[in-house]
Amino acid sequence: MTRIARAAAMALPALLLSGAAFAQVAVVPAPEPTPTIDTGDTAWMLTSTAIVLMMTVPGLALFYAGMVRKKNVLATMMQSFAVCGLVGVLWMVAGYSIAFGDGNAYIGDLSKLFLGGMGANWDAPFVLGSGDSAVATTIPESVFVTFQMTFAIITAALITGAVADRMKFSALMLFITLWTLLVYSPVAHWVWHPNGWIFELGALDFAGGTVVHINAGVAGLVAAIVLGKRVGYGTENMSPYNLAFAVIGASMLWVGWFGFNAGSAVGAGARAGMAMLVTQVAAAGAVLAWLVAEWATKGKPSVLGAISGAVAGLVAITPAAGFVLPGSALVIGVVAGLAGFWGATALKHWCGYDDSLDAFGVHGICGIVGALLVGFLAYGPLSGTAADPGGISGSFAQFLTQIYAVVAVFIFTAVATFILLKIVDAIVGLRVTEEEEREGLDVTLHGERLG
Repeated sequence: MTRIARAAAMALPALLLSGAAFAQVAVVPAPEPTPTIDTGDTAWMLTSTAIVLMMTVPGLALFYAGMVRKKNVLATMMQSFAVCGLVGVLWMVAGYSIAFGDGNAYIGDLSKLFLGGMGANWDAPFVLGSGDSAVATTIPESVFVTFQMTFAIITAALITGAVADRMKFSALMLFITLWTLLVYSPVAHWVWHPNGWIFELGALDFAGGTVVHINAGVAGLVAAIVLGKRVGYGTENMSPYNLAFAVIGASMLWVGWFGFNAGSAVGAGARAGMAMLVTQVAAAGAVLAWLVAEWATKGKPSVLGAISGAVAGLVAITPAAGFVLPGSALVIGVVAGLAGFWGATALKHWCGYDDSLDAFGVHGICGIVGALLVGFLAYGPLSGTAADPGGISGSFAQFLTQIYAVVAVFIFTAVATFILLKIVDAIVGLRVTEEEEREGLDVTLHGERLG
């Protein structure tokens, strides 16, 4: 017994030390799991990206081409198609870096030129920004880059509606190059990057009320004024060549807009579902509002009015889609339908400018409507986070913030666009000759014509 007791006494310290070591190991926290890409979110964003691209080609190409005269149909479609190629390359080379590089409050940096550095984390979830303000996603950066590229493409293409029938193709390509890099990309940085000054201000723009629609609409307005009216405007018949094209194009825009708005949730969750629902409600309300206004003032509801009303509602709900409930969406849609009708009919005639396909009358005016109304109508929990479950709710203070953001983008875009147009005019000239305009841009610019 004495030997056993002595052996046990000698072994006890070792056992105690072993237990202490075990206890010490046991309380060490487990390592954080490595973030992984969510395949469901990624699948939805891939789908959204594809249908947003469809909004430009063939959607906008058909929509705009159906509303011009026969002699300019191919030239008008060419503008959307060529812009798709041009902006796609510009975005890869520098546009994405200017918009979504960390940079400062006003412009991104050049760290992502030619999309450099993407190979290092190509299969990891993308984080936008850095530090405390960084926004984590569950998709790879390659999908985010392409999704945002489709936004840059359609924004530039929207401008062509204001200058249809009279702008040189060479001038358009040069202008879009400068405008995408020096106007669109900086504004996108202001609004959507965590370092951007409008983002930090707290202004709401879920999917592009300021970045896309006010930006493009104001640029179109300035371009229409600088170029001047079409030859024969107000005296000659300028009826659309083929409204069937325009209806097909508008239908593609309506479907694609679900990717535009619901895709801006950057995931396949409840917020994306609400964004899709309110997009449909607003578009439907705007169609009816436009038709009622047209019926009451002109005696007949038109096909052109119906498709224009749909676009007006879709534009207005864009900045609000992730922040409002269906009832508010219906209000936004009805107001947009009436405002768009006014902008496309009375406003441009009162002011005397020739916005050929109502780029400002619909996109500019209705973008402003949506950007302002969300200031009052935002439902806080939709934008809530773990740190701030209440989110951002509508209020007079938020409305004032929205006004500030709208005015800032309006003024910057107007001034910058005017300067860029003057530069392009000095280099290549902006407008075709009167003889070329009368013959039609299909033949004079591209050597082709419809049969």
